[in-house]
Amino acid sequence: MAISAAWLLMNVLLFVTFTVFGIHTVLWLAKVLGMRWQERRRRRELGLDDEPRPAEPIDSAARGRGPFVWRFRLIHRLIHGISVVSFFALVITGLPLRFSCAVWASDMMRLLGGTHTAGIVHRTAGAITVAYFTAHLVWLAVFVARSKDRTSIFWGPDSMVPQPQDFRDFVQMFKWFFGKAPFPRFGRYGYNEKFHYFGAFWGIVLLGGSGLVRWMPGVFTRILPGWAFNVAAIFHSEEALLAAGFMFVIHFFNVHLRPGKWPMDGVMFTGRATLGALEEDHPLTTERWGDLASQPVSRTAVPDLPAPPPPNWMTVIAASFGLLALGVGLVLVGMIMWAQLC
Repeated sequence: MAISAAWLLMNVLLFVTFTVFGIHTVLWLAKVLGMRWQERRRRRELGLDDEPRPAEPIDSAARGRGPFVWRFRLIHRLIHGISVVSFFALVITGLPLRFSCAVWASDMMRLLGGTHTAGIVHRTAGAITVAYFTAHLVWLAVFVARSKDRTSIFWGPDSMVPQPQDFRDFVQMFKWFFGKAPFPRFGRYGYNEKFHYFGAFWGIVLLGGSGLVRWMPGVFTRILPGWAFNVAAIFHSEEALLAAGFMFVIHFFNVHLRPGKWPMDGVMFTGRATLGALEEDHPLTTERWGDLASQPVSRTAVPDLPAPPPPNWMTVIAASFGLLALGVGLVLVGMIMWAQLC
């Protein structure tokens, strides 16, 4: 009974997540490309130059306007970088096991050095994931304890916690897709970013817990019934597929492939965004800032403060790292689809 319930739960979760956010992604792409086509046609009718303008919800021509503003602290960027590397290691070493019957599985496992080497890499990456997740929880606890305004952390436009407004923004977004409403006005984090964050949070808890059960069966047989190991296997396998598919399709669309973001959004790597981009993406936050252009530049990554432009070396490394991740991720998506269809 528990095994059937676990299988049903994970498959419903897979279906709902990919259906809802797959439709969300396709409609967003179609809307933006449609806006671009309409703008190009309008300019042709007016006899203007045929250079297409970026077609984002508000005014994408202003996205590159400065000054730069700090958005993420160093610890966030470090954890993000470590999570990207460990996630790819987990997916690459886990795919040949998840799709062991695929035509590419045996060749891929040989490239990884065999099951023994792949297992060591997989468990090491899993341990790193647990470590950075724990570090993030500790940082959150310290941040909340030291904060003078804890209300804004858990509620309001600056909070990462999902709220009723996020549901209203989600509905309004679908209305915008069909021209029935203006583009939603987000605070510091939109519903899409919150879903990505808490989806990763849920995934690490589920994958980490089930992974530990499978890694150390001798320990857990003393405290868990036999059927729990089958449930852990289902959770680990299906959640891994959900995480990989969501990351390489939905997340990549938002940070790499969406018009206006292509070839990548480097904010998570450099820690800073242009004021123009934030005015477009998070207007409820920037409206409270006043004239940031007249404020002195801060060298410390404290949100809401003007930042110096990212140095060239940082931009180059961020672009190289991001595009490499994009390329590898798209290849892995192709392999997953190949295995699913064959």
